[in-house]
Amino acid sequence: MMENQWLSHAKRLQAIASTGLHFCKDEFDRERYQEVADIAQGMLADLSNVPIIRIKGLVSEFAKGYATPKVDVRGALIEDGKILLVRERCDGRWTLPGGFADIGRSASENVIREIHEEAGLRVSATRLYSVRHKAKQPYDPDARDFYKLFFLCERQDEMAPQAGLETSEVGFFPPDKLPDLSRGRVIEGDIHAGFAFSNGDQQFATFD
Repeated sequence: MMENQWLSHAKRLQAIASTGLHFCKDEFDRERYQEVADIAQGMLADLSNVPIIRIKGLVSEFAKGYATPKVDVRGALIEDGKILLVRERCDGRWTLPGGFADIGRSASENVIREIHEEAGLRVSATRLYSVRHKAKQPYDPDARDFYKLFFLCERQDEMAPQAGLETSEVGFFPPDKLPDLSRGRVIEGDIHAGFAFSNGDQQFATFD
């Protein structure tokens, strides 16, 4: 299930306006691009039920270069037929550990850091098993645009998992008994794909 068509259009208009405002020199063109940006931000606010002032803050690099999707990384650590999930403090729901990719680190380095910060475990990222465009999957709607990278990971120490600053609980769950998921971050298909890749049922990374 893809995201709402009008949400996709509004995000695309915002990206066009952002890129145009960065590169254009003519003052009249700047006015036109700013008008497009204002219309797009209003649409995003209506479609996402988010205050327009927050919509403006979600795009931190607005009009600062060519508009591109953000990158989100997630790690799947599977042991004894169960997968590691963390409970987010912000919404009380569960997800694969991960988050925004930081500049200066590779995608795998980012997911290793996220698992250590959110679950207290040291891991290595062994294989990339999925690359998803958030807008083309049944995640909760988002005013931002994302590519989501999913890695299989292996533990590098025997430390017991523990929650971090952004998480309240950590646990291992079998695929048929998943908790309430934070669906803006992860969906069941992401978790089942991790199991399929781990046990050999899936041989190649999936992508949109």
